Amino acid sequence: MTLRDRTLNTEKVLIRSFRIGDEDAFRALNEEWIEHYFKVEAKDKDAFDDPRGAILEKGGQVLFAVIGEICVGCCALLRTGDDEFEVAKMAVAPGHQGSGIGRRLLSATIEEARRMRAQRLYLETNHILKPAIHLYESLGFQHIDAPTLKPSPYARADVYMELRLF
Repeated sequence: MTLRDRTLNTEKVLIRSFRIGDEDAFRALNEEWIEHYFKVEAKDKDAFDDPRGAILEKGGQVLFAVIGEICVGCCALLRTGDDEFEVAKMAVAPGHQGSGIGRRLLSATIEEARRMRAQRLYLETNHILKPAIHLYESLGFQHIDAPTLKPSPYARADVYMELRLF
């Protein structure tokens, strides 16, 4: 796929909310990137086994980037407080990475958080995921010192960021 092809595909991308039947795409998109760099952990499995129960029914949201009927990306908002959410489970299919889909998906996720009256977004990532960190920084996320936080349930987490939405 050339850069031109990726640009054309990006124009066809629709961002939409989770629908019944998206469970398999949510799992597949996330397992692919996690297994490429790390290993799937217990907390991941909880979300993959029941995204409706683990995320949606707790006041969160999952957004998907789709081309036609194919899910090519996803991003979740996990409610962590009355006006706080964790941005998690963000993934873009390998054939579509570098095309701007991640930026569109994260921007839509931030707007959804605003719509849900969030005051703060939080995320955890890993230092080896430099393109993701750059994307987060470019959309206003700031780094947080780990000693000020409760321990992460993820062994892979070593970078912590937040975005204040006032």
